[in-house]
Amino acid sequence: MLGLDRRPGADRQASPAVIWLIGFFGFINLYSMQSILPLVSADFGASPLQAGATVGATVLAVALVSPFMGMLSDALGRKVVICWSLFGLAVPTALIPLAHGLDSIVLLRFLQGLAIPGIVVTITAYIGEEFSGDQAARITSVYMGGAVMGGFSGRFITGHASHLLGWRGAFVTLVVLNLIGAVVAVWRLPASRRFVANTDPGQAFRTIAMHLRNPRLLAACAVGFCVLFSLVGSFTYVNFLLAAPPFELSAAGLANIFCVYLLGVVITPLAGRFIVRFGFLHALLIALGISSLGIATTLVPALTAVIAGLAICSSGVFICQAATISFIARHVPNGRSSASGLYYLAYYAGGAAGTGIGGLAFEAWTWQGTVVAMILVQALAGLIAWLGWRAPDTAG
Repeated sequence: MLGLDRRPGADRQASPAVIWLIGFFGFINLYSMQSILPLVSADFGASPLQAGATVGATVLAVALVSPFMGMLSDALGRKVVICWSLFGLAVPTALIPLAHGLDSIVLLRFLQGLAIPGIVVTITAYIGEEFSGDQAARITSVYMGGAVMGGFSGRFITGHASHLLGWRGAFVTLVVLNLIGAVVAVWRLPASRRFVANTDPGQAFRTIAMHLRNPRLLAACAVGFCVLFSLVGSFTYVNFLLAAPPFELSAAGLANIFCVYLLGVVITPLAGRFIVRFGFLHALLIALGISSLGIATTLVPALTAVIAGLAICSSGVFICQAATISFIARHVPNGRSSASGLYYLAYYAGGAAGTGIGGLAFEAWTWQGTVVAMILVQALAGLIAWLGWRAPDTAG
């Protein structure tokens, strides 16, 4: 369709490098506001909760669109949707530097979020179709490594670019990167070899209804909600902790804090082996325990302890995400794109809830309140997985 699926070499399998790059460019915008939230808050005279809405709006849009993007890619093809979504992402990104109010930024960030599921939901379905068995788990981990690097780079680039050019200039840089990502996808991502178009909306809704009767999938969605709740809530409001006394970090300093994500670039590709060795459930439970320990460590009033805690927390969450996506790929043999859409609906709804509830906890009880909220939600994720991932498989 649109010429994107008729390039030479379309019958080849996607390389791990290309999958990694799609993950990178898909996530570079999603959390790019986090390291500059104190700057934006000061610029517009906004509270932490109000500034946090610039993160939550994007995450919420991703949640709302994800199930329908699965249907769209079922009809049009995986590569078509990925490429056009990458191009479309550049438009609201280019308009953010021109915004003159926080409400306008929140709206444009919401529009960014509408494009992101075309990348992240569709590439997950693509991996499920093009790879099988343990290879799918390993390629999923490669994709997650790219996603982690993209999430880190968005925060790192905006923080340092804001230090030099102001936060508006930082988003000009992101526009250029968005366009590069779109060109890479058009040029190097092979069309799906096993994709079969489904243009019947009724069939898509019947497939969703089937998924809603699958207790394992529903449990995985609930786990995803809790996992991103804790990650987004933690990494959004820790910026206000570190920008205030006694730390008083600049935007560039906050950007450097997100270097802890680089551990995820190393850990996430290894998560596939970890999951294969321990199984989906035990790998998840171990990772949740590690992540909660990391969040608790940030309560120690020392910069090195906060950094170490964030590193431990994020590393655990990356393994949780890889385990959950691999679990879905293994236990949902049919309607994978709609299953991915349902998962990302729950996952990113959790992220949006994390910015809201995490912000309320921060304003009521400072950082300690946010930490307690995140740990409780991770404990809930473990309980849900223990009860739900062992349920009978009704995927069909």
